Amino acid sequence: MVSEQEFIIRAEKTEDYQAVRSVNKAAFGRQDEADLVEGLRADGAVLMSLVAESENEIVGHILFSRMSIETANRSVSAVALAPMAVLPEHQRKGIGEGMIRRGLGLLRDRGEQIVIVLGHPDYYPRFGFSCEKAQSLVSPFPHEAYMALELVSGALDGVHGRVRYPSAFGL
Repeated sequence: MVSEQEFIIRAEKTEDYQAVRSVNKAAFGRQDEADLVEGLRADGAVLMSLVAESENEIVGHILFSRMSIETANRSVSAVALAPMAVLPEHQRKGIGEGMIRRGLGLLRDRGEQIVIVLGHPDYYPRFGFSCEKAQSLVSPFPHEAYMALELVSGALDGVHGRVRYPSAFGL
């Protein structure tokens, strides 16, 4: 495992955009996620975009965007974690975990309460995400990979509704 000293996690800068696009394309083996990042930027939906840098190279990227849960009575603010990518040759070294933990900590510090992810059910629960927390949310995604995390305990209590993602997601 790479130690925290071997990579740094920092806010994305404009000059990182091309490297971030390359990281997403390489990690996912297609350009859909790279296009999503650009669409979220264009829509002004990005809350936070972080990169992992190792030896002056961008090796990882994570993006958090504003989304909502539409209930019968109100709109509940939430955060989408998507995408999260690490260059294939740098995977399984703790970089993704470091970016997720840093991002969630910064979101908590900013007063965010709910984070939602579509992701691998064996990976995201280690950060507190669970399918059970997302059960009352109507989404177009498979239940076993759709998870929510409360950054504030009880934030999802009594929240039942349909999730609404930024238009860049194409949903």
